Amino acid sequence: MATLKASESHCTGAKQRNCKSNIVFKFTESKITGQTFSRGTQLPGGLLQERDKRAKWQGIPTLLQKLYKSSHPNSDLLHAHGLIKVLSSQLSMEAMSFVTEDRKSAQESTFPNTHTFDLFGGVHLLVELLMRPTLAMQKKNPKNAVATVNDDLVKDCLSVLYNCCICTEWVTKSLAARDDFVLFLFTLMTNKKTFLQTATLIEDILGVKKEMIHLESIPNLSGLVQSFDQQQLANFCRILSVTISEPDLGNDDKHTLLAKNAQQKRNSSPSRAEVNQVTLLNIPGFIERLCKLATRKVSEATGANFLQELEEWYTWLDNALVLDALMQMATEEAEQSSTESSDESSLVPSPLRHRLPPSMKIVHEIMYKVEVLYVLCVLLMGRQRNQVHKMLAEFRLIPGLNNLFDKLIWRKLTLSNHVVHGQNENCDCSPEISFKIQFLRLLQSFSDHHENKYLLLNSQELNELSAISMKANIPEVEALVNTDRSLVCDGKKGLLTRLLTVMKKEPPDSSFRFWQARAVESFLRGATSYADQMFLLKRGLLEHILFCIIDSGCTSRDVLQSYFDLLGELMKFNIDAFKRFNKYVNTPEKFQTFLTQINSSLVDSNMLVRCIVLSLDRFQSQTEDVKVVEVLSECCLLSYMARMENRLAFLFRLVNIINVQTLTQENVSCLNTSLVILMLARRKAKLPFYLHALREKEYAEKYPGCLLNNFRNLLRFWQCHYLNKDKDSTCLENSSCIPFSYWKDTVSVLLGSDRTSLCAIASYIDEPFVDLDRDLLED
Repeated sequence: MATLKASESHCTGAKQRNCKSNIVFKFTESKITGQTFSRGTQLPGGLLQERDKRAKWQGIPTLLQKLYKSSHPNSDLLHAHGLIKVLSSQLSMEAMSFVTEDRKSAQESTFPNTHTFDLFGGVHLLVELLMRPTLAMQKKNPKNAVATVNDDLVKDCLSVLYNCCICTEWVTKSLAARDDFVLFLFTLMTNKKTFLQTATLIEDILGVKKEMIHLESIPNLSGLVQSFDQQQLANFCRILSVTISEPDLGNDDKHTLLAKNAQQKRNSSPSRAEVNQVTLLNIPGFIERLCKLATRKVSEATGANFLQELEEWYTWLDNALVLDALMQMATEEAEQSSTESSDESSLVPSPLRHRLPPSMKIVHEIMYKVEVLYVLCVLLMGRQRNQVHKMLAEFRLIPGLNNLFDKLIWRKLTLSNHVVHGQNENCDCSPEISFKIQFLRLLQSFSDHHENKYLLLNSQELNELSAISMKANIPEVEALVNTDRSLVCDGKKGLLTRLLTVMKKEPPDSSFRFWQARAVESFLRGATSYADQMFLLKRGLLEHILFCIIDSGCTSRDVLQSYFDLLGELMKFNIDAFKRFNKYVNTPEKFQTFLTQINSSLVDSNMLVRCIVLSLDRFQSQTEDVKVVEVLSECCLLSYMARMENRLAFLFRLVNIINVQTLTQENVSCLNTSLVILMLARRKAKLPFYLHALREKEYAEKYPGCLLNNFRNLLRFWQCHYLNKDKDSTCLENSSCIPFSYWKDTVSVLLGSDRTSLCAIASYIDEPFVDLDRDLLED
């Protein structure tokens, strides 16, 4: 203490002030008091100003130093707010340059102001200021004159934090690591004046958060959501999409079924995303409000320049929140101008209002609907699917979308720079493209293996299905009989028929074809319905598909795969479909082109191969039917598959292109198609012949044991994967019309250990090559 006193005795008046601003004094004082430096702004002001000149900090450390001094509890926040506005203007310019450069990976040197602001504790200070209880208490009193000031202060603090997140990923991650701050942000959403800034920041933070947030941990979530108006609820869906979707594992081996099964064994309890889905469904009126948002109408755009405006605007509008901000600013400007005197300057339109086209209201609505449809789609694919289905039907989502189809969802647009977008729903598309893709994904999820699929038709079309069944002398499908006619589509066409109409008009390589085909295929999936198939065949769907595969020059593998799958569901067990096929594919050249497309990627086309094999087997058992016999003798496709060597060639390739380590949800169908071929052979007592042919192929290719051992490993995996999953087994049974018990029995016979059994794979593997690579499966 003596040393300190001696030092202080020399520091009197002006000298004392200079002494305290000396860095040596600061360090000495920190050692004695134990209060060490915790932020850069604690350094002496003179030192910061001197260093600022060389480091080009743009005066940010000095501004932060002043902000620390003027933002302590019980201080007048007006001065602090003024400083924050100055800082905001400096940081917003960097954020804007980052957004306009398509959000390229930011480097600290690229955005020095943002880095400096964070380095000197600016982010920490704004978080502390926002979470200060006194500020929150003042905000709760709307009559308090300070409340308006505080609202603006909160908005500016949130904007600065958001700009920092845009430019520096580290800031976003550090904020995401603070659970208390994340939950606090949700409480700010109750204030409509700060909602947009809060929602934008939350969305960015949750996007990088390592662990998904528990929605049930948000204070009074139900009350919060119920307090939102429709505009806020639509924007809130952007946040919800992050909390209810399973994390993207990327395109690596984590996508393999082997890895997924292992993960399911480790984590048998519901995931956070699934828990969050249940939390949302328990909020009163939540699904009903989303259905109203998804189906509400908007005024038609007027003027011939609408399409051009739409193209120009989507190139830089980042999301619905940005658009909301623009709309809000325009509204505020209009309100302000109405209160100003009508002098010459007030007659000049503001730049913002001058640039906002009338069509932005439609873009606005489209962007809202994209978010809402995405949330509904995720919920439809979750564990609570049946509950969601019931509510969507009750709140007439499908009839509402049908009424919007021609006027909003699929207007006659011809964008000059049409770009083929991939099937990734997160692609950087225009609002119009994103809206269409989300709409098609929703239809796919809604129709897939569910009796509510008939809500996509209108009453007249349902009557047509009944008439088809009556004419064919077959009973109506139970789901059709049970359909509530008050919940189906209105108008002259149902949603499915409208979809078929636009599907035929798409360019050959349009990515919409992929999603359109998936949506129509989902209507056919499940137990095969002759009436459903004939309904689509009468509308020329088969000819359209064959044109796309054979004559259109389509080269997109995604589109071709979706058309192969759709063609398989459309033709399965339907003799009329095979007759139509033969009428269209009426030359050897066309048939060869068709086969070339199938063989170019068997992973893409194997579902169609399965359909042909299954249909051929059934038709061969119906030889008393003259029509069937006629088609069997004339159809080039059935004749081709009837030849044993062709079925064996498909079997060999199907088994050879997959192994346990590379099995995914996409290619596991190859395994099931190979099993279908062998099950049908077993029914006809020809299984030994097929297994012997595989052995001969192995030796001919000079790798004995490899193919059959690989197939044994695949079948062992099949047992582990399917015997504990009711849904998958039901799908296999419905799609093949082969009882699942026969699937299980056939796999057990093939895996039999008795080497004397002619139906066991082990009998065809020589002793030295038995169980090659089995350890890979066990690992």
